[in-house]
Amino acid sequence: MNVQFRNKSRGAGNDDARKPRADGAQSRQRLLTAAMRLFAERGYSNTPTRDIAHAAEANVAAISYYFGDKAGLYRAALSASPTGPQHDIDRFDQPHFTLRQSLDGYFALMVEPLRQGEVAQWCMRLWSREMLEPTGLLTEQINLSLKPMHLALVGLLCRHLGVAAADDAMHRLAFAVSGIGLQLMLACEVVDATHPQLKSTPEALQQWSAQLVGYAEAIIAAEKIRLQQGAA
Repeated sequence: MNVQFRNKSRGAGNDDARKPRADGAQSRQRLLTAAMRLFAERGYSNTPTRDIAHAAEANVAAISYYFGDKAGLYRAALSASPTGPQHDIDRFDQPHFTLRQSLDGYFALMVEPLRQGEVAQWCMRLWSREMLEPTGLLTEQINLSLKPMHLALVGLLCRHLGVAAADDAMHRLAFAVSGIGLQLMLACEVVDATHPQLKSTPEALQQWSAQLVGYAEAIIAAEKIRLQQGAA
């Protein structure tokens, strides 16, 4: 399946949805939450808008009002985030941050969605399904959010390692650092099934974040040694 999306959904602007009425914010959120769950479970093509409206206890017409159409709702579900990409980057990429402070902020961002419980699982399932059954929106989301975060991580690694310009090795290092966090996010259901106490409490998730920072520091330290040996 390859459903092609237009840059703008019918009746929806660049913000992926119309501004909700003051008395309809809860209705919009219910639609978005229901859409995330059903799209994650069934995929885009197999999820009728009437099922989403029924699950959200809303009128089908509300989808058109808030999101323009089904495609607009799917785009909003796929990109659902409480903050924008630049705000996220600012949490870990500051020129005065030490390496540990940057990594603390970076992995806090990755662990934070897991505090949302089943909502985090729906997000991961939806992204996984989008990769298996592309609608054309994955590249859009990568360029909007993931690519800027990756480039920011590459930049701060270069800064802390004293590398003047990013090369392929710096990009590989950035993917290695982000990969240990992504593994947790993508495998959260496996963790729940095999060792649920590892993420069942806020304290457990905080421990994850702290250990991920330690793992990343070890990877970066190994790369620093490689660079020093190459220079020698």
